[in-house]
Amino acid sequence: MSKPVTPTPSEHWTRTDSLAFWSFGLGMLLENYVFSMSSIATGWVSMPKSLQSLLLAWSPIWLIIGIAVAGPLSDRMGRKNTFYLTMSLYGVGAIGLVFSNTYASILIFLALMLFAAGGEMNTIMAASHEVMPHKHRSKTMFMELNFINLGGVLLAVVSLFSVSNSVGFQRGMVAVAFLVVLAILFIMRKNTPESIRWLEQRGLTAQAQAEIAKYYGETEYQARQQAAQLATEAAERSQQTRKRNPSTVLKLFVTITISFAGSAGFGLMTYVLGPSYFKSLNAWIILVATGVGFVSGFLGLLADRWSRKDLLLIGYGGTFIMTLIIYLTVSGWTKDLALFWVLLVALNLFVNIGYLTEDTLKAEIWPTKVRGTLTAIVRFVSIGMYVVTIYMTQHYSLSQYMLFNLVVWAIGLAGALVWYWGGIETGRGTSLDTASGEVSQ
Repeated sequence: MSKPVTPTPSEHWTRTDSLAFWSFGLGMLLENYVFSMSSIATGWVSMPKSLQSLLLAWSPIWLIIGIAVAGPLSDRMGRKNTFYLTMSLYGVGAIGLVFSNTYASILIFLALMLFAAGGEMNTIMAASHEVMPHKHRSKTMFMELNFINLGGVLLAVVSLFSVSNSVGFQRGMVAVAFLVVLAILFIMRKNTPESIRWLEQRGLTAQAQAEIAKYYGETEYQARQQAAQLATEAAERSQQTRKRNPSTVLKLFVTITISFAGSAGFGLMTYVLGPSYFKSLNAWIILVATGVGFVSGFLGLLADRWSRKDLLLIGYGGTFIMTLIIYLTVSGWTKDLALFWVLLVALNLFVNIGYLTEDTLKAEIWPTKVRGTLTAIVRFVSIGMYVVTIYMTQHYSLSQYMLFNLVVWAIGLAGALVWYWGGIETGRGTSLDTASGEVSQ
């Protein structure tokens, strides 16, 4: 007689999961809303080219400072406590921005908000993998990241709606819209748990059990644990994933190269291109780029079925090819804006595939105890290099600017190829234990 098949434990999507998903998604929305502000703020006060470059660099500079602080902090004091800190800083910065009518005051309050944004996103990237049910881990991360695109869309719409009014009105609208979303976010965060996985890794067993009882119930939580364990055991039996977990050096090389390309390549085309070459189209460029990203981001609903390695290669390979086409046709699309918009749409379709994939990958491959810290290191280095590119390109001709962008995406493609050949599969229902190397391969 054949051995009876043990049924797979059934995970259920609960109210807690819904609140966590929406709180993470809104957190991502606010992160990009704030990050995009510097580009819009170039029109709030008169400034020379050098100060414009500083304002454009202000977003990545203060973002990485927030990342550097919040990464280790979230590993030490917890994901939820870090969220309370970032939300508090958000509120102070947004209120201050309403009354900022000088270049210096804009820099000060934007810095406060950007510091919070860096910490917010880094903590979400760590927490989401740990909190969400195993069978939904990939799709929820992809869809949360898609709120980043929605944040850019929201800012662009608010900016375009208020552009015909005074600068003070536009600045106030931008800040008030932010505060409304922040208030909703705070209510949601009050009703979501601390990461059980983080609590257990820190030895806080009693608190972990209390969180389980309050937010999930023992039966549901055990079902989730068993489902993840079955996926881990299946991975260990699979010939494809018997490969030893990649070294930390390889992981750092891959995540830094793809993250740098994602930050600098997207940033230069979305936030710097307008102020530097097409000032009157700035808000429209942000709207189109993030709008395409948001629509294409719904492909993430299939993320638990797809290969992370394949998506990474498609995203970066397609972006490199599209950037090459854009570079070779500069003389054409500068005379024909319709062609420019078509190329921008096609480019951002591939950019978004790569972006959602790399942002998911670079948080899931680290052990829980250091997930916040190592994710922060990758983001600090890669976004920090984006700051350098803003200054490197400030006096380039448009053709030189596009050639530079092509080199940036070549670096990202190199990282995607290295992971394709030397990395492990972290998609297709892979458990977090397998992706992070916290169990033997």
